[in-house]
Amino acid sequence: MNKTLKNILVVVIALLVMLAAQLNWVDGIGEEYTEQGFKRALVAYGIARGLNAVISVAQGTEVAIEPVGVGVTFTPGQILDPINDLVERFSWVVMASGASLGVQRILLQMTAWQWFSALVSVSLMIALFIYFKPEKLSPAIRSGFYKLALVLVIIRFTVPMIAIVNEGIYRVFLQPQYESSKQMLEQATENLDELNQADQESQSLASEQTFMQRLETLYQSATNSMEIQGKLDAFKRKAMEISEYALNMIVVFVVQTLLFPLLFLWLAIKLIKRVMSF
Repeated sequence: MNKTLKNILVVVIALLVMLAAQLNWVDGIGEEYTEQGFKRALVAYGIARGLNAVISVAQGTEVAIEPVGVGVTFTPGQILDPINDLVERFSWVVMASGASLGVQRILLQMTAWQWFSALVSVSLMIALFIYFKPEKLSPAIRSGFYKLALVLVIIRFTVPMIAIVNEGIYRVFLQPQYESSKQMLEQATENLDELNQADQESQSLASEQTFMQRLETLYQSATNSMEIQGKLDAFKRKAMEISEYALNMIVVFVVQTLLFPLLFLWLAIKLIKRVMSF
Protein backbone atom coordinates (compact mmCIF):
# COMPACT_ATOMS: atom_id res chain seq x y z
CA MET A 1 0.00 0.00 0.00
CA ASN A 2 1.55 3.32 -1.06
CA LYS A 3 1.75 6.24 1.34
CA THR A 4 -0.98 8.31 -0.35
CA LEU A 5 -3.53 5.51 -0.20
CA LYS A 6 -2.58 4.80 3.42
CA ASN A 7 -3.07 8.44 4.35
CA ILE A 8 -6.47 8.53 2.65
CA LEU A 9 -7.52 5.36 4.49
CA VAL A 10 -6.42 6.78 7.85
CA VAL A 11 -8.38 10.01 7.25
CA VAL A 12 -11.51 8.15 6.10
CA ILE A 13 -11.48 5.83 9.12
CA ALA A 14 -10.98 8.73 11.53
CA LEU A 15 -13.78 10.74 9.94
CA LEU A 16 -16.17 7.77 10.03
CA VAL A 17 -15.40 7.19 13.71
CA MET A 18 -15.97 10.88 14.52
CA LEU A 19 -19.22 10.84 12.54
CA ALA A 20 -20.43 7.72 14.35
CA ALA A 21 -19.54 9.27 17.71
CA GLN A 22 -21.44 12.49 16.96
CA LEU A 23 -24.53 11.07 15.26
CA ASN A 24 -25.15 8.41 17.95
CA TRP A 25 -26.64 5.96 15.47
CA VAL A 26 -24.69 3.07 17.01
CA ASP A 27 -25.93 4.11 20.45
CA GLY A 28 -29.51 4.25 19.17
CA ILE A 29 -29.31 0.65 17.98
CA GLY A 30 -27.66 -0.40 21.26
CA GLU A 31 -30.34 1.34 23.34
CA GLU A 32 -33.13 -0.27 21.31
CA TYR A 33 -31.65 -3.75 21.78
CA THR A 34 -31.05 -3.12 25.49
CA GLU A 35 -34.70 -2.08 25.91
CA GLN A 36 -35.85 -5.23 24.14
CA GLY A 37 -33.75 -7.34 26.50
CA PHE A 38 -35.12 -5.41 29.49
CA LYS A 39 -38.70 -6.07 28.35
CA ARG A 40 -37.92 -9.78 27.96
CA ALA A 41 -36.59 -9.80 31.51
CA LEU A 42 -39.79 -8.13 32.78
CA VAL A 43 -41.96 -10.69 30.96
CA ALA A 44 -39.90 -13.57 32.37
CA TYR A 45 -40.11 -12.11 35.88
CA GLY A 46 -43.90 -11.88 35.55
CA ILE A 47 -44.02 -15.53 34.48
CA ALA A 48 -41.85 -16.51 37.45
CA ARG A 49 -44.06 -14.69 39.94
CA GLY A 50 -47.20 -16.16 38.37
CA LEU A 51 -45.73 -19.65 38.63
CA ASN A 52 -44.75 -19.03 42.21
CA ALA A 53 -48.32 -18.02 43.02
CA VAL A 54 -50.04 -21.05 41.47
CA ILE A 55 -47.43 -23.43 42.92
CA SER A 56 -48.03 -21.99 46.39
CA VAL A 57 -51.75 -22.68 45.99
CA ALA A 58 -51.09 -26.18 44.65
CA GLN A 59 -48.86 -26.99 47.60
CA GLY A 60 -51.90 -26.69 49.88
CA THR A 61 -53.89 -29.24 47.87
CA GLU A 62 -54.99 -32.25 49.90
CA VAL A 63 -56.64 -35.52 48.92
CA ALA A 64 -58.20 -37.57 51.73
CA ILE A 65 -58.29 -41.33 51.18
CA GLU A 66 -60.16 -42.44 54.30
CA PRO A 67 -63.81 -41.87 55.11
CA VAL A 68 -64.59 -38.59 56.80
CA GLY A 69 -60.98 -37.54 56.29
CA VAL A 70 -59.77 -39.83 59.11
CA GLY A 71 -56.56 -41.61 58.15
CA VAL A 72 -54.04 -40.78 55.45
CA THR A 73 -54.15 -37.50 53.57
CA PHE A 74 -52.04 -36.98 50.46
CA THR A 75 -50.75 -33.52 49.54
CA PRO A 76 -49.92 -33.83 45.81
CA GLY A 77 -48.91 -30.21 45.68
CA GLN A 78 -45.86 -31.04 47.82
CA ILE A 79 -44.41 -32.65 44.69
CA LEU A 80 -43.88 -29.08 43.51
CA ASP A 81 -41.71 -28.09 46.52
CA PRO A 82 -38.37 -28.47 44.65
CA ILE A 83 -39.89 -26.75 41.61
CA ASN A 84 -40.95 -23.81 43.74
CA ASP A 85 -37.33 -23.43 44.89
CA LEU A 86 -36.20 -23.56 41.25
CA VAL A 87 -38.74 -20.92 40.25
CA GLU A 88 -37.51 -18.70 43.09
CA ARG A 89 -33.96 -18.99 41.76
CA PHE A 90 -35.24 -18.36 38.26
CA SER A 91 -36.79 -15.10 39.44
CA TRP A 92 -33.48 -14.13 41.09
CA VAL A 93 -31.61 -14.75 37.83
CA VAL A 94 -34.13 -12.66 35.92
CA MET A 95 -33.79 -9.85 38.48
CA ALA A 96 -29.99 -9.99 38.15
CA SER A 97 -30.36 -9.92 34.36
CA GLY A 98 -32.68 -6.91 34.56
CA ALA A 99 -30.15 -5.16 36.81
CA SER A 100 -27.37 -5.95 34.33
CA LEU A 101 -29.41 -4.49 31.48
CA GLY A 102 -30.21 -1.44 33.59
CA VAL A 103 -26.48 -0.88 34.19
CA GLN A 104 -25.82 -1.28 30.45
CA ARG A 105 -28.51 1.31 29.74
CA ILE A 106 -26.86 3.81 32.09
CA LEU A 107 -23.42 3.13 30.59
CA LEU A 108 -24.88 3.68 27.12
CA GLN A 109 -26.15 7.07 28.18
CA MET A 110 -22.78 7.96 29.73
CA THR A 111 -20.68 6.95 26.71
CA ALA A 112 -23.16 8.66 24.35
CA TRP A 113 -22.94 11.92 26.34
CA GLN A 114 -22.32 14.75 23.89
CA TRP A 115 -19.28 16.08 25.74
CA PHE A 116 -17.66 12.66 25.81
CA SER A 117 -18.35 12.28 22.08
CA ALA A 118 -16.81 15.71 21.54
CA LEU A 119 -13.73 14.62 23.51
CA VAL A 120 -13.39 11.54 21.29
CA SER A 121 -13.64 13.67 18.14
CA VAL A 122 -11.12 16.23 19.41
CA SER A 123 -8.65 13.50 20.37
CA LEU A 124 -8.96 11.98 16.89
CA MET A 125 -8.40 15.36 15.21
CA ILE A 126 -5.29 15.91 17.32
CA ALA A 127 -4.06 12.42 16.47
CA LEU A 128 -4.62 13.13 12.75
CA PHE A 129 -2.71 16.38 13.00
CA ILE A 130 0.18 14.60 14.73
CA TYR A 131 0.06 11.83 12.12
CA PHE A 132 0.59 14.32 9.29
CA LYS A 133 2.97 16.58 11.26
CA PRO A 134 5.06 14.13 13.29
CA GLU A 135 8.04 16.46 13.46
CA LYS A 136 6.13 18.86 15.72
CA LEU A 137 6.31 16.52 18.74
CA SER A 138 8.65 13.96 20.24
CA PRO A 139 8.00 10.22 19.64
CA ALA A 140 6.92 9.69 23.26
CA ILE A 141 4.32 12.47 23.11
CA ARG A 142 3.05 11.28 19.73
CA SER A 143 2.65 7.77 21.10
CA GLY A 144 0.79 9.12 24.13
CA PHE A 145 -1.73 11.01 21.98
CA TYR A 146 -2.29 7.98 19.74
CA LYS A 147 -2.91 5.76 22.76
CA LEU A 148 -5.29 8.30 24.30
CA ALA A 149 -7.33 8.55 21.09
CA LEU A 150 -7.56 4.76 20.71
CA VAL A 151 -8.55 4.22 24.35
CA LEU A 152 -11.29 6.86 24.13
CA VAL A 153 -12.62 5.28 20.93
CA ILE A 154 -12.70 1.83 22.59
CA ILE A 155 -14.54 3.21 25.63
CA ARG A 156 -16.94 5.17 23.42
CA PHE A 157 -18.11 2.18 21.39
CA THR A 158 -17.62 -0.82 23.69
CA VAL A 159 -21.01 -0.65 25.46
CA PRO A 160 -23.19 -0.17 22.34
CA MET A 161 -21.23 -2.90 20.56
CA ILE A 162 -21.82 -5.25 23.50
CA ALA A 163 -25.58 -4.57 23.20
CA ILE A 164 -25.55 -5.11 19.42
CA VAL A 165 -23.47 -8.31 19.53
CA ASN A 166 -25.55 -9.65 22.43
CA GLU A 167 -28.77 -9.11 20.51
CA GLY A 168 -27.26 -10.82 17.47
CA ILE A 169 -26.30 -13.83 19.59
CA TYR A 170 -29.79 -13.88 21.10
CA ARG A 171 -31.56 -13.81 17.73
CA VAL A 172 -29.36 -16.47 16.16
CA PHE A 173 -28.91 -18.90 19.05
CA LEU A 174 -31.18 -18.08 22.02
CA GLN A 175 -34.49 -16.73 20.69
CA PRO A 176 -36.03 -20.12 19.76
CA GLN A 177 -35.23 -21.45 23.24
CA TYR A 178 -36.60 -18.32 24.92
CA GLU A 179 -39.83 -18.25 22.91
CA SER A 180 -40.60 -21.95 23.33
CA SER A 181 -39.77 -21.90 27.06
CA LYS A 182 -41.85 -18.76 27.60
CA GLN A 183 -44.84 -20.30 25.83
CA MET A 184 -44.59 -23.60 27.71
CA LEU A 185 -44.17 -21.93 31.11
CA GLU A 186 -47.23 -19.77 30.46
CA GLN A 187 -49.15 -22.90 29.44
CA ALA A 188 -47.93 -24.80 32.51
CA THR A 189 -49.06 -21.91 34.72
CA GLU A 190 -52.53 -21.98 33.15
CA ASN A 191 -52.79 -25.77 33.46
CA LEU A 192 -51.67 -25.74 37.07
CA ASP A 193 -54.15 -22.98 37.82
CA GLU A 194 -56.90 -25.09 36.24
CA LEU A 195 -55.91 -28.02 38.47
CA ASN A 196 -56.10 -25.73 41.50
CA GLN A 197 -59.51 -24.39 40.48
CA ALA A 198 -60.85 -27.89 39.85
CA ASP A 199 -59.67 -28.98 43.30
CA GLN A 200 -61.23 -25.93 44.95
CA GLU A 201 -64.52 -26.56 43.14
CA SER A 202 -64.53 -30.19 44.26
CA GLN A 203 -63.86 -29.12 47.85
CA SER A 204 -66.65 -26.55 47.62
CA LEU A 205 -69.10 -29.15 46.31
CA ALA A 206 -68.04 -31.53 49.06
CA SER A 207 -68.80 -28.91 51.71
CA GLU A 208 -72.35 -28.57 50.37
CA GLN A 209 -73.10 -32.30 50.53
CA THR A 210 -75.10 -33.97 53.27
CA PHE A 211 -73.31 -36.15 55.78
CA MET A 212 -74.33 -39.38 54.01
CA GLN A 213 -73.36 -37.99 50.60
CA ARG A 214 -69.99 -36.92 52.00
CA LEU A 215 -69.42 -40.40 53.42
CA GLU A 216 -70.25 -41.94 50.07
CA THR A 217 -67.98 -39.51 48.17
CA LEU A 218 -65.06 -40.06 50.51
CA TYR A 219 -65.53 -43.82 50.36
CA GLN A 220 -65.53 -43.74 46.58
CA SER A 221 -62.45 -41.51 46.59
CA ALA A 222 -60.69 -43.89 48.95
CA THR A 223 -61.42 -46.93 46.82
CA ASN A 224 -60.69 -45.20 43.49
CA SER A 225 -56.88 -45.35 43.41
CA MET A 226 -56.86 -44.48 39.72
CA GLU A 227 -58.28 -41.03 40.49
CA ILE A 228 -55.62 -40.36 43.14
CA GLN A 229 -52.83 -41.69 40.94
CA GLY A 230 -54.08 -39.57 38.05
CA LYS A 231 -53.90 -36.44 40.16
CA LEU A 232 -50.39 -37.30 41.33
CA ASP A 233 -49.31 -37.98 37.74
CA ALA A 234 -50.72 -34.62 36.63
CA PHE A 235 -48.68 -32.79 39.27
CA LYS A 236 -45.56 -34.78 38.34
CA ARG A 237 -45.95 -33.91 34.65
CA LYS A 238 -46.35 -30.22 35.44
CA ALA A 239 -43.32 -30.36 37.75
CA MET A 240 -41.15 -31.88 35.01
CA GLU A 241 -42.34 -29.35 32.42
CA ILE A 242 -41.79 -26.37 34.70
CA SER A 243 -38.29 -27.50 35.74
CA GLU A 244 -37.18 -28.13 32.16
CA TYR A 245 -38.36 -24.83 30.72
CA ALA A 246 -37.37 -22.76 33.75
CA LEU A 247 -33.82 -24.09 33.39
CA ASN A 248 -33.89 -23.22 29.68
CA MET A 249 -34.89 -19.64 30.53
CA ILE A 250 -32.15 -19.40 33.15
CA VAL A 251 -29.59 -20.43 30.53
CA VAL A 252 -30.88 -17.78 28.10
CA PHE A 253 -30.61 -14.93 30.61
CA VAL A 254 -27.28 -16.05 32.08
CA VAL A 255 -25.70 -16.30 28.62
CA GLN A 256 -27.14 -13.10 27.16
CA THR A 257 -27.10 -10.67 30.06
CA LEU A 258 -24.34 -11.96 32.34
CA LEU A 259 -21.84 -14.25 30.60
CA PHE A 260 -21.34 -12.50 27.25
CA PRO A 261 -21.36 -8.91 28.58
CA LEU A 262 -18.67 -9.85 31.11
CA LEU A 263 -16.69 -11.62 28.37
CA PHE A 264 -16.86 -8.61 26.03
CA LEU A 265 -15.98 -6.25 28.87
CA TRP A 266 -12.97 -8.40 29.70
CA LEU A 267 -11.90 -8.34 26.04
CA ALA A 268 -12.27 -4.54 25.95
CA ILE A 269 -10.10 -4.19 29.06
CA LYS A 270 -7.49 -6.52 27.53
CA LEU A 271 -7.56 -4.45 24.34
CA ILE A 272 -7.04 -1.21 26.29
CA LYS A 273 -4.12 -2.77 28.17
CA ARG A 274 -2.66 -3.94 24.85
CA VAL A 275 -2.95 -0.44 23.40
CA MET A 276 -1.31 1.11 26.46
CA SER A 277 1.58 -1.37 26.29
CA PHE A 278 2.63 -0.32 22.76
